[in-house]
Amino acid sequence: MYQDKSQDRVGVLQMNSEIQHAYLELLSAHCAVHQLRLHYSTDDLARCGRNDVLRKSAEAANALQEFYSQIEQRMFTLAPAPEALPQPTPELIAQGIQWMCECLRQNQERYAANARPLTRREAESLAPYFSDPVLNCVRIAELHGERVPTPDFVEQVRSMGFDNLPDLPHMDSLTFIDVIVFNEELNVRALFHGLVHAVQIRLLGLARYAELWVRGFAKGRVHFTVPLEVHAFSLAARYAAPSHLPFSVENEVLRWTAERRY
Repeated sequence: MYQDKSQDRVGVLQMNSEIQHAYLELLSAHCAVHQLRLHYSTDDLARCGRNDVLRKSAEAANALQEFYSQIEQRMFTLAPAPEALPQPTPELIAQGIQWMCECLRQNQERYAANARPLTRREAESLAPYFSDPVLNCVRIAELHGERVPTPDFVEQVRSMGFDNLPDLPHMDSLTFIDVIVFNEELNVRALFHGLVHAVQIRLLGLARYAELWVRGFAKGRVHFTVPLEVHAFSLAARYAAPSHLPFSVENEVLRWTAERRY
């Protein structure tokens, strides 16, 4: 059992990093299953789907459900009685939108000076998914020896009872309008995720993107459940699948916008 000692803190950080990684993979799987639900009935899947794959999928899902249920039960016995979550006022929502717009603009300006364009190889590999205007305007910044700092307003928001805000210094990539910043080295899946956000901001506009993000967070209280983030994770997982057909991210964002899924 981990105790509050300095030698154990590294282990706790590693454990939570692995928990977060597992959650991202589960979220990608959830998005993939959601697409099945949208396109096929359970009767269609049971009648025409590959029985061996469906059976193995069900076994894996049941095992995961049992594992996380045990953790949840243990958390319930260890945790104090939960307090009622605060409901954000319209004024707080408006302030959150303003904070987010300022954060994106300020960090865009901060990192743009040392950011680079996509390499020819990167642009060519991403061309089937993104238009030339997107690929030509996006810039990449890889931080070495530093990380994106936590915005000043985060502590104020947390003091109001809103936890689970994104931990910017420990995220793989962050999109500041058209500048994608990597806290560590660039990886292709995180780049794709960041480009999806660049497309969302480009098509929705910064103010509307910030509004949808803040309202989504206020509703779900975890940034992974914000529809803008869910879509980015879903498309990145689709891109990373071993075999898939190319698709237009712009068209996908426009479709979700028209269907009011954000």
